[in-house]
Amino acid sequence: MDLATFLGIVAGTALYIWAIGQGGSLLNFWNLPSLAITLGGTLAATLINYPLSRLVGMVGVAKNAFFHRPVDPNETIATLTEFAEKARREGLLALEESVDQLEDDFLRKGLQLVVDGTDPELVRSILETELAFLEERHRAGAAIFDTMGMLAPAFGLIGTLIGLVNMLKNANDPEKIGPGMAVALLTTFYGAMLANFLFIPIAGKLRVRSAEEILNREVMIEGILSIQAGDNPRIVAEKLRSFLAPSQRATRRRDEEGEEA
Repeated sequence: MDLATFLGIVAGTALYIWAIGQGGSLLNFWNLPSLAITLGGTLAATLINYPLSRLVGMVGVAKNAFFHRPVDPNETIATLTEFAEKARREGLLALEESVDQLEDDFLRKGLQLVVDGTDPELVRSILETELAFLEERHRAGAAIFDTMGMLAPAFGLIGTLIGLVNMLKNANDPEKIGPGMAVALLTTFYGAMLANFLFIPIAGKLRVRSAEEILNREVMIEGILSIQAGDNPRIVAEKLRSFLAPSQRATRRRDEEGEEA
């Protein structure tokens, strides 16, 4: 599980429970009709806004915010550097056996195109097209949660208006005004909580994950084309490190120095 997501949810939930408990009972903030209006309305409107097939895949997309295998570009650079060394010593055809053992489909596909003797421009075109559609799929997944984050407060307000109407019908009974107002305001509370504590942060985390994966894919494309061009392995490594932040480059250099030692 992604540690930052887990800690954020646990810490936020604990703080809200503590704050609510200081002023009364948690049961005061539980109202099933208010939750049904807010959450149910948000889901219904999202269903209207997007095709069913895209919403079915939303669960799988959301998992990336909670369960995600970290992408380390340094590992990708190390792998590509090894392939560059082997290709320089033994030729591109010698890579075929090693390519079949790669777990990453994108990297395996790109190197297989190189081994098959595909024109460099065509290799770049194929890989960049696949990368563009990958980015679009990621953007579409985050957009669903952005939409839900936009809709939840609106349905919270709708629930509040419904509660106020019902409360005003009992305006001649002072004892019912206070509880009625509390129930009316709960829908606004639910809407704000769902949007700002769940939907919008998930969309943000998905965009971060997408950026990490796209950067790794860009490193792969440049490395694959450098291998095909027969570049010196050290030049390949330095070229690929230029994609990384200075702190990441320093980490990789320390690892290399440790290996040499």
